[in-house]
Amino acid sequence: MPLDNPPVILEGALLTAGRPLAVRELRLLFSNAYSKKEVLGWLAEIQQKWSGRAVHLVEVAGGWRFVGGTELQPYLERLSSAKPPRYSRSFLETLAIIAYRQPVTRGDIEDIRGVSVNSNIMRQLEDRNWIECVGKRDTPGHPALWATTSKFLEDFSLKSLQSLPGLPEGAAAEQQELPGFRSDAEPRGIPGGKEEK
Repeated sequence: MPLDNPPVILEGALLTAGRPLAVRELRLLFSNAYSKKEVLGWLAEIQQKWSGRAVHLVEVAGGWRFVGGTELQPYLERLSSAKPPRYSRSFLETLAIIAYRQPVTRGDIEDIRGVSVNSNIMRQLEDRNWIECVGKRDTPGHPALWATTSKFLEDFSLKSLQSLPGLPEGAAAEQQELPGFRSDAEPRGIPGGKEEK
């Protein structure tokens, strides 16, 4: 097989890398001889070539990678003796609040959930590198502001936070502005954060 075929080289790099590769890194395979547009074109060709197969090429926050289809999951689980981690409801609720409402403080999470947040949950989320402290809120006590990381996006095969599943109908209207934090981004179709009547 000739190795002067850029799509073949890209495909081989993506299949063997074991991590997402950014377009910048993929261009390095060719000493930047090809433009970003050319590399993206070849990635689109590879995506097309692999569509409908058990493995497909996707773009995630950290770049491009091959992933197995969800239909493979029950079969692949048989190969691993290790059980996938099971997360508690409070763990998942905390992660969801951070993902959808970031940046948030621990107090914000407690206000939304109605119960205190266990320190172990925050530690687990940090240990998995799914959340990080992105600053301090300018309120008394200067609580830490938490947000998700690119590792979170990669692990959940998301390209960006806009790729998160939508909230159920009516949930957006129920959301209120968090105390001590003013979001400059208005919810889609809801000027000033108020529901139109």
